[in-house]
Amino acid sequence: MKSNREQIMNNSATGTLSITAELRINDTITLEAGLSAVQDFCDAMNSEVGCHMALAHQSSEDPRTITLWEIYQDQTAFEAHFSMPHTQAFIKSGVTELIKAKQSQPVFSLNQETKI
Repeated sequence: MKSNREQIMNNSATGTLSITAELRINDTITLEAGLSAVQDFCDAMNSEVGCHMALAHQSSEDPRTITLWEIYQDQTAFEAHFSMPHTQAFIKSGVTELIKAKQSQPVFSLNQETKI
C-alpha cells in the first residue's frame, strides 16, 4: 500500500488538486480562539474522504493571517468539501475572512529522498 505522500504526489495524472487559501482571523475574535477554530477545521478536513491533507500556517508578519494548504484527490472531492457540515459551520461562524484562494495541480512526483 502506498503512503499518503506517494498517493498525493503520484496522482497528478488523475487530477489531484491543491488549494492554497489565505484567511484572516477577524479582529472581533481573540487570536487564540481563531487559531483554535482553524485547527479544528483542519482536523475535520483531514477526516474527509478525498482530502489528502489540510495544513494551516500562521504568518510571522501578521499572526491573524493564516495560509491553508489543502490537497484533494480530485475536483469532485474538493467540491464535496463545501457540502460538509464542518465546512458550512466554519464559513458561517465568521471567525475568518477569505482573502484569496487559488487552485493548482502537481506537475511532478517527489522521489523517495524528498521530504515533505
